[in-house]
Amino acid sequence: MTNIKDLAKLAGVSVTTVSRVLNDHPYVSKEKRDAVLKAIEATNYYKNINAVHLSKGKTNMMGVVVPFIDHTYFAFLIKGIAKQALKNNYKLVLFQTEYQKERELEALEMLKLKQIDSLIFCSRACDFAIIEEHMSFGPIVLCEHIEGKRISSSYVNQYNVFFEALEYLFEKGHHRIGYSIGRRTGTNSYEREMAYRDFLTKYQLPLHQEYIIDGCLYFEDSEKVMKRIKQMAKPPTALLITSDQVAAGIVTYCQANGIAIPEELSIIGFDNQPIAKMMNITTIDIPLFEMGENLFLQAVAEEISNKEMSVKLIERGTA
Repeated sequence: MTNIKDLAKLAGVSVTTVSRVLNDHPYVSKEKRDAVLKAIEATNYYKNINAVHLSKGKTNMMGVVVPFIDHTYFAFLIKGIAKQALKNNYKLVLFQTEYQKERELEALEMLKLKQIDSLIFCSRACDFAIIEEHMSFGPIVLCEHIEGKRISSSYVNQYNVFFEALEYLFEKGHHRIGYSIGRRTGTNSYEREMAYRDFLTKYQLPLHQEYIIDGCLYFEDSEKVMKRIKQMAKPPTALLITSDQVAAGIVTYCQANGIAIPEELSIIGFDNQPIAKMMNITTIDIPLFEMGENLFLQAVAEEISNKEMSVKLIERGTA
């Protein structure tokens, strides 16, 4: 394969001049530039992009770790990240992990090997200690709140959001309130559970473990929620559903089975996705696109920063 020395010999110029032409250096005469370009065309030369990255110290590639790319929550985050990546001439490397720790380690290894410049975790399964071991290899940004750690993050205060939504339902007269989540592990799930337990303690309400239903991510998971509820002797009269997709499925199920909303069952969704607006679902508006944009900007910034995203309750017809 042709190398830079071969090009220099063929063009009758120095290796330095060839390097300058390959890297669009302005201080090269037209005559020498044309000679090098002619040699490149004659040999069908392609520069070693890995060598260029090594010399520049960056790849202009950013890793994004997501458990599922087909889930609307993560799709909106990726959309915001991708918008800023396009503006800043970055390419994205997506790692769909399905919460497999070895997949997350592969992404961290690419950062360690300088194959990507930085890494965004939209959600994770690995311990923070693993993240911490790799922070010296490049910027890592999290989509969660981490107390007392020198790492950038954009996040929603899940504890406050969940507690306020529970109080909203309580003020509507609900004392039996359940909720659904994607998984029980993870920082966000932990904060939601703490809010739920503190809410029950504050109002001296009993804890019903069966009111907490996990593994709910997609529209079709709503049937599992409703079947579980129908088997309860004292089912909840209100539900916090941490995905508008699942909330939409529950509304559809109730409409098909003659369950009046919100009279018999009140529902609050999360994220304010288009389907929630279309189906008139009360929901928590989380600015996922803007959060994605901020995650990207944090990944290319030199300073550590933490940004709490503002959220609000959108009152519609299901609560």
